[in-house]
Amino acid sequence: MPRPSPLPPALAGIASVALGAGAGELLAGLFAPASSPFAVVGGAIIDLAPSWAKDTAIALFGTSDKIALLVGIGLVAVILAAGAGWLEARKAPWGRVVVAAFGIGGAFVAATRAGATEAAWFPAALAGAIGAIAIGFLARSANRSQVSPAPAEGEGGPADPVEGGPADPDRRRFFVWAGVTTATGLVLAIAGGAVRAGAQAVTAARDALRLPAPAVAAPPVPAAAELGIDGLAPVVTPNGEFYRIDTALVVPQVAASDWSLRIHGMVEQEVTLTWDELVALPLEESITTLTCVSNEVGGDLIGNALWLGYPIRELLARARPTADADMVLSRSIDGFTASSPIEALTDERNAILAVGMNGEPLPTEHGFPVRMVVPGLYGYVSATKWVTELEVTRFDAATSYWTDRGWSERGPIKLESRIDVPRRSTSVAAGDTVIAGVAWQQHVGVAGVEVKVDDGDWQQATLATGISDDTWVQWSVPWAAEPGSHRLTCRATNVDGETQTPDEANVVPDGATGWHSVEVTVR
Repeated sequence: MPRPSPLPPALAGIASVALGAGAGELLAGLFAPASSPFAVVGGAIIDLAPSWAKDTAIALFGTSDKIALLVGIGLVAVILAAGAGWLEARKAPWGRVVVAAFGIGGAFVAATRAGATEAAWFPAALAGAIGAIAIGFLARSANRSQVSPAPAEGEGGPADPVEGGPADPDRRRFFVWAGVTTATGLVLAIAGGAVRAGAQAVTAARDALRLPAPAVAAPPVPAAAELGIDGLAPVVTPNGEFYRIDTALVVPQVAASDWSLRIHGMVEQEVTLTWDELVALPLEESITTLTCVSNEVGGDLIGNALWLGYPIRELLARARPTADADMVLSRSIDGFTASSPIEALTDERNAILAVGMNGEPLPTEHGFPVRMVVPGLYGYVSATKWVTELEVTRFDAATSYWTDRGWSERGPIKLESRIDVPRRSTSVAAGDTVIAGVAWQQHVGVAGVEVKVDDGDWQQATLATGISDDTWVQWSVPWAAEPGSHRLTCRATNVDGETQTPDEANVVPDGATGWHSVEVTVR
């Protein structure tokens, strides 16, 4: 007898898991949007991943790292499902056991994640149960589809079924069932996504929200702050182009009417603040550049925006922190935490609870309804989105999400500069052109930028008019480009006279260092 093909059992497993996952996604969309099977598994991977894996993902995929993770999870799920189908066809019921076990594991993870609801466990459990039932049925159908018919009287020995032979109906029946099962799973998954989108009344409410006028308006952006050079990052980053790095695969949907903030811990008076109370306070505008600690030298995980919010120092003053407190642990609704030095939240910098971004309510993916914005600190120790708690504590008494994973406790932003024009590995025409970019060290300020071509002398660049020491600044220098290959390098100097270090360091544990260089060809 010919050896049975592994393809039909593999297809049986893939179709069954697709059906179960689709049903789980639909149920999650209806009752527990944050507990979709993919989001639960992806969130657990993010939480368990070592720092080097996170850095590698961001380096390879940038702000598309979450999409890449979901695609990776899907590919792994297909491989495991195919294996479970083969196991069920050859050694039933172990394929069903494997699928059910994954469902149980997903349910446990969902139920134990921060902010889990009472129904959080059910989508993954249902996915496992439906997948297990389906794989038992389809694996048996796959086996029947490969059984050769008994030879008729007077014929020779056993033979493979031939087109039109007695085994063809079973084969066709299996592939029809496998196709229908897979298609049903995909339709259910799409329906789950549509239900989540349709149920997001938060988005509609956010779009209809009108923020109060600021009591303190930010000074207008100077016209000379924008050099107007093609390819140079705009001095104010549009919301749709602002980088997004966080640990949330499913963006939390928090209604403004449901939001509140609790300030507690080492304080003389606990404070609770609702949305209506927050927006009734005299809000202030400020322009601040935010930077991710995972931003490599020359990277684009940085953006500048006009923020509207209320000073955190004023709220902490209400709570009256004790004298020995040195850290504020901020907590997001999804369980993320960040440890900010208390002095960064109580000095005169524009550290705020932000409710607006570039003249509109915060986008949901950037923390609606309320997030933290703190000049001078990398986001992993300051920029908590969907913030719901501020716990006043000490660095020796509490740790945060990323410090538990090997990053430093404090994350002051380092002096950096970047070449935007010309881009790396591009070609430009010989003759008069321009080299341009941006430089930053929030809450310190940039005093100058220098550029050199190949091994030539450093040339002083012209700085655009700065908005403030809390924002980046554009710069440019003219270049008489000569034909050939050239290496362009930049370095910045801050207002304290410190020059950007050439020493190269990785982003771990507290931010990358080094000079940014690009290779260009002049034709």
